[in-house]
Amino acid sequence: MSVSLPGFSSPAAGFDAPLDMMSSCHDRMRRQCRTLARLAQHVASQGADAQAREAAAGVLRYFDTAAVHHHADEERDLFPALLESMAGSDAVCLRALTEGLAADHRRLEALWRGLRAALGEIAQGVTAALPETQAQAFIQAYQEHLQREDDELLPMARRLLGDDALRQLGQAMQRRRNPS
Repeated sequence: MSVSLPGFSSPAAGFDAPLDMMSSCHDRMRRQCRTLARLAQHVASQGADAQAREAAAGVLRYFDTAAVHHHADEERDLFPALLESMAGSDAVCLRALTEGLAADHRRLEALWRGLRAALGEIAQGVTAALPETQAQAFIQAYQEHLQREDDELLPMARRLLGDDALRQLGQAMQRRRNPS
């Protein structure tokens, strides 16, 4: 059963296909990063007009909710499931990958905190500077992180995780987003 998430126009990837859902989330993150890049340029020339307010609110909403859930999906459920799948094997490279990606999450969260206040002001219609260098650092870090997940993490998860582990991952993702 595919479940479409409200506010997302990507093809429906549901909790029954959690790795596809994560991949779709990567696509949405890339789109939000492109919006952020355009927003930094727009605010510099046009200020906090209606278009800027709407874009800033959308970027804030996405990185304050969906991205937070996505990182939790990986760190609390996917990474442990992958490590469990390698129990009894030499999982050194897998452990290094998951630890590196978790460290990336901390770096991305710190970069986000540096942008969040300015985006909040813009979303409220206050003409604030959106430091283009900070925005670019965030975008670049996210692009590199997502590429590593797409190239290494998700293909490995597709190879190593069985149906039960994927079902549990999808259920955990659903509970995180719909706690009732």
